Amino acid sequence: MPGRQAFPLLIPQLSLLFLLQLCLLLSPAVSAPIGICYGRVANNLPPTNDVVKLLQSNGVTNVRLFNTDSAVLRSFTGTGIKLMIGVPNEILPFLATSPQSAAMDWLRSNIFNHISADQVRYIAVGNEVFLKDSFYAPHLIPTILNLHQALQTLGFADSIKLSSPQAASVLSKSYPPSSASFDPSLRFAIVPLLQFLTDTGSPFMVNLYPYFSYINSKPEEVSLDYALFRPEPGRTVRDGAYEYSNVYDASIDALVYAMEKEGFGGVTVAVTETGWPTSGGEAANVDNAAVYNGNVVARAMRNAGTPRRPGVGVEVYLFDLFDENGKVGEEFEKHFGIFGLDGVKAYGLDFN
Repeated sequence: MPGRQAFPLLIPQLSLLFLLQLCLLLSPAVSAPIGICYGRVANNLPPTNDVVKLLQSNGVTNVRLFNTDSAVLRSFTGTGIKLMIGVPNEILPFLATSPQSAAMDWLRSNIFNHISADQVRYIAVGNEVFLKDSFYAPHLIPTILNLHQALQTLGFADSIKLSSPQAASVLSKSYPPSSASFDPSLRFAIVPLLQFLTDTGSPFMVNLYPYFSYINSKPEEVSLDYALFRPEPGRTVRDGAYEYSNVYDASIDALVYAMEKEGFGGVTVAVTETGWPTSGGEAANVDNAAVYNGNVVARAMRNAGTPRRPGVGVEVYLFDLFDENGKVGEEFEKHFGIFGLDGVKAYGLDFN
């Protein structure tokens, strides 16, 4: 490590976060990765080959897939697009309890037989397991460990990172950010997950929706402007030495504080889903979606970081590529599409 001998007395006292920030200051600015989620809960989506061409023509270089559909994976072959590939929740019990060789066979038959390993950036194990499918929670860490051992055997453990996207509700408290902590009932899995992420240099993945914060809160608690990155004079949130002008930064820093309290302050954060609906709910319209997603992209492009981690850009995946007419729940759940089915953008947004 450069400088190790030059500062023998200082280095042990520096936090991992400080070192990361120092490296960023001394290195040329590079945008944090920006991707898009390719949700497919719909019966009217364009052919996958056409979707890949659409992504390429718009400069999208990172895509999140929620499962291992072989035809979809093959369509990305040779495109240079890096993938985050999801392991469905219902597969976790099998992968957790089977011999390690079964995890290797699963990886080969479901992923590496269809796409080159050099296009796989992440394997996302489960999705919001603690929120949606608590039955699967005990299987999460064993699955991750089995898959990691398999990746080591295959020689891909350094290039393909494993993590597990979680809902922001893994925090029992998040306001103000400095008070945040993980739900005590989840520590049995959260702490081993954080240890694994630390050991492997993988990010904590979080699905983050300020839109939900807005519609589920009183206006005086979370205003529309606060959710949309529009600073309001006199209405920013002061938390110790830091000031927050938007839900996005405050939510990420709440997670950072929670990890620090568990002793894992060096773990990075990747926002694996975020977006704003264009229809179907309060404040769900094209203009607001354009403002929200435009600000998220702009922050990643300039490595804005957050008040707690300034200059540490946050990797982000926008949700969603298209509207998904098969989604259940509130009507707005079906209307996060950034592109229309004809390939025309619903609103102006650049990915690079």
